[in-house]
Amino acid sequence: MPSKKAQWKTFVFGCFKDNKQQPSLETPKMVSKKTCSSRISLSDLSDYSSVSVMSDLSNSLVGSNLYIFTCKELKEITNNFNKSNFLGEGGFGKVYKGFIDDKFRPALLPQVVAVKALNLDGKQGHREWLAEVIFLGQLKHRNLVNLIGYCCEDEHRLLVYEYMERGNLEEKLFKAYLATLPWLTRIKIAIGAAKGLAFLHEEEKPVIYRDIKASNILLDADYNAKLSDFGLAIDGPEKDQTHITTRVMGTHGYAAPEYIMTGRLTTMSDVYSFGVVLLELITGKKSVDKKRPTREQDLVEWARPLLKDSHKLERIIDSRLEDQYSIEGARKLATLAYQCLSQHDKSRPTMRTVVKTLEPLMKLNDIPIGHFVYVAPSEVTNVEVSLNVNKKENEMCDVDNKSVVKTIDEEKGYQIRRKSRSNRRRIKPLTKPRDVYSDTSLYKTLGTNLYSPKQNK
Repeated sequence: MPSKKAQWKTFVFGCFKDNKQQPSLETPKMVSKKTCSSRISLSDLSDYSSVSVMSDLSNSLVGSNLYIFTCKELKEITNNFNKSNFLGEGGFGKVYKGFIDDKFRPALLPQVVAVKALNLDGKQGHREWLAEVIFLGQLKHRNLVNLIGYCCEDEHRLLVYEYMERGNLEEKLFKAYLATLPWLTRIKIAIGAAKGLAFLHEEEKPVIYRDIKASNILLDADYNAKLSDFGLAIDGPEKDQTHITTRVMGTHGYAAPEYIMTGRLTTMSDVYSFGVVLLELITGKKSVDKKRPTREQDLVEWARPLLKDSHKLERIIDSRLEDQYSIEGARKLATLAYQCLSQHDKSRPTMRTVVKTLEPLMKLNDIPIGHFVYVAPSEVTNVEVSLNVNKKENEMCDVDNKSVVKTIDEEKGYQIRRKSRSNRRRIKPLTKPRDVYSDTSLYKTLGTNLYSPKQNK
């Protein structure tokens, strides 16, 4: 009987032959803690970049739920990768929306999918593609994006994922022009991402994600967070090791300091990166932004010292929240972010501790009953308009027919503004007229289970 290592060699090397009629793999089986000791990793492959051996793909990933697609099929479901189906582009390739109907594959349910076509620049591109197939083909969790299948045909490398309706956290947090993420939604997203990382770190053979950032956290229709893009993921240290040493890779602004300085990588490196995401959720600012004032361009360097002081914390919390957040929750979240961003990796909490700290924040009820601001698009600015109102037209005017100065917001009844918690004077000119909704009642009205996890079937 061939060894597992040999079976995986046939998978890797088989990618380089033309596979036009490939059967789907066996019935899906969930990877559990009991079986993860047998999980195959990149380190089990002695030469995954070689093209000298060719074998059949159908023997690979036995027990997974992955489908093998042809290029022709993926062109069909994406309308030949039409621009109208273009979703975005990351570091590893362009992503397109695809539609699988009930006639596509007998065993495959009709659904909307996301198809990522990787840019292959040498061996590294293939390595990243292979890492995603290996990790997501074996690891299944509600907070990891579901890999449906892949295509490995000639020079083509494509991946097919479940479609995430809300896009990624980066888009919602930094590029949402009409509305900002409410406080509880931010906490929910943080909990989901934390659970995904905790799952990876607690495997018998731990996985270091190595690229946690806002753009890699995908959101479904109910804002459940799922980690995506496992191209940089790597197996963590064995039981008798404290760390692994590897080439520094990742995204500037998120990488842990000890990893940047020495190449020493542990699960605590992921914790630091997650701390950066928490800081982005608190402030509504990107980890690095050259457009900000010089001292504020590096978010961690500027904001971390302010997390310890509750009075200073109020200065950095995302102003778009309009004070509609839990005071106690903000303080606890700031403390957690401060711990995750410690310069010393041993001082950081584990991701399991992070999850246990975050979950109670969803139950805090000190969020004030008030409005949540939805910014309606408008070209009209918030300037003062002088109106000469005749006494017959408006009995509220004085008898001398003096000019009555009103703002556009006053005319439309939008002048309901909540005082700051600290009773400090806040002069904050509006640039656009605003429609006002309740943060909590908004979701009750919509009838969603936004803040309640779905029950497993």
